[in-house]
Amino acid sequence: MATLTVWKFPTASGAAGAERILEGLTKQELIKVHDAAIVSWPTGAKKPRTQQMNSLVGVGALGGMFWGMLFGLLFFIPLVGAAIGAGMGALTGALSDVGIDDDFIKSVRSEIEPGTSALFMMTSDAVVDKVKDAFAGTSPTLIHTNLSREQEKALLEAFGE
Repeated sequence: MATLTVWKFPTASGAAGAERILEGLTKQELIKVHDAAIVSWPTGAKKPRTQQMNSLVGVGALGGMFWGMLFGLLFFIPLVGAAIGAGMGALTGALSDVGIDDDFIKSVRSEIEPGTSALFMMTSDAVVDKVKDAFAGTSPTLIHTNLSREQEKALLEAFGE
């Protein structure tokens, strides 16, 4: 089963550093990355920059269209008005099957702000202890996961939150 997680970093470059760590973990087969993307929001920028992490995934990844729709819902819809936002209701309903519901949208939108960054990952088969050790010192905060409450609690305990 693949897990969607969103990790926030306290700097605009934090998620980019996490990408390098994730690449190493993938090469060591300590985590399987089905797809991933980075959002970085430099201080003073009007909107965040997004980037799909193509170097970590192969054929069959979710693709740019998925990330584009997701990031559009998260960061750009509030800027284009209520009429278009209301029309996006059907899209958010379709995304809820993979753990992307209104609560996800609201929590991520409220957490990612200028001066921060986030790593969005669809992963499986993680060796949690090794992943935890690799990310020590990067100060990530778990914003959202579609794990069960018990799985999420174990993940947070493993990462020391």
